[in-house]
Amino acid sequence: MRWNIDGNPDYGQLTVDLDPGDTFIAESGSMAYMSDGMQFRSKLVGGFFSALIRKMVGGESMFAGQYSHRTGGSVTFSPNRPGTVLNRTLAGEKFILTAGSYMASTPGIKLSTRFGGFRALFSGEGAFVIEASGAGELFFNSYGAIVEKQVSGDFTVDTGHVVGWTSGLDYRVETIGGVKSTLFSGEGLVLKFSGQGTVYTQTRTLGGISHWLNPFLSA
Repeated sequence: MRWNIDGNPDYGQLTVDLDPGDTFIAESGSMAYMSDGMQFRSKLVGGFFSALIRKMVGGESMFAGQYSHRTGGSVTFSPNRPGTVLNRTLAGEKFILTAGSYMASTPGIKLSTRFGGFRALFSGEGAFVIEASGAGELFFNSYGAIVEKQVSGDFTVDTGHVVGWTSGLDYRVETIGGVKSTLFSGEGLVLKFSGQGTVYTQTRTLGGISHWLNPFLSA
């Protein structure tokens, strides 16, 4: 199996070349084009209950597409929002993704759903996160460009700008100030990380663009 990412940082897309016997898993609806003879079937991601939670709370599909080819072929995937597509190779460690950031993976990657805490229910970014583990290739995407932040100590990020982070970091959802600041500053809730690791942030947020567009839509 070979893969290549084109179009970063604005309109990233992923192309995977499959050899006979290879399989590849990608989020539902992300396939852009593929070789003739590509075989496809739907599969639950992370088991029934984990997939059901993502569907009910995070608004994500319960199913992903599994691709293979008898003689070898290629398939290209494009995420549903413009931005960067990134790869991370896992070798037994865990990696955490926010809702909507998972794009694709090789079969050795296991996905499970983790509750992000009661305050996350009010963050507007989803109460659950996706925990990727195992060994293989993981692909994820952002809205806008991705900026990697190396953390050693404490680091605070607006919830809407977080894409994912390494498992060496602890986190908690907090207000950026008091109740008045949270309600009227427009900043809302933040993720406070501590420890050592990497946080992947995105330069744009879907909430921000929707608020910017709203006056034009209601005019």
